[in-house]
Amino acid sequence: MTPTGPRLEEITPAHLDAALAVRVRPDQEHAVAPVVKSLAEAYVHPGIAWPRLIVDGDRPVGFLMACLGIDWYGDGSDIRSGLWRLNIAAGEQGKGYGRFAVESVAALLRRRGTERFHVTWHPGPNGPEGFYLGLGFRPDGENSGGQTVGVLELARGLPDGP
Repeated sequence: MTPTGPRLEEITPAHLDAALAVRVRPDQEHAVAPVVKSLAEAYVHPGIAWPRLIVDGDRPVGFLMACLGIDWYGDGSDIRSGLWRLNIAAGEQGKGYGRFAVESVAALLRRRGTERFHVTWHPGPNGPEGFYLGLGFRPDGENSGGQTVGVLELARGLPDGP
């Protein structure tokens, strides 16, 4: 990471091509949707989807999309917020950008008064389960679209995080 550190930038026409160019490793493509799908979902879920480009210096290093107040069951009984998508570019993994992304979303959720941070992940080889478990997320026993649902109680914070 550069001395100034990573930052999140809103996806604008100026950043669109950079966002679309973010690609995970080929062996991870089964575990996360490409950025183009995330941006399409953001378009049809305005006010809920919060897409951002992760930039370090002038270099795009990843993409995240938070969900802010999604109606989980579609009946108003369970409104959740959390990390909808996280794509760290293949050559940028292992440098702390994923942790930065999760900490950034956690800070946003805390400012909004959210107590539980939700995430889903694709189980199995080359998936992000170990990453999320290492940050303190715990499976809550649910499965959504073949993915494990994990929860982090924000009052406890992230290990060694803000």
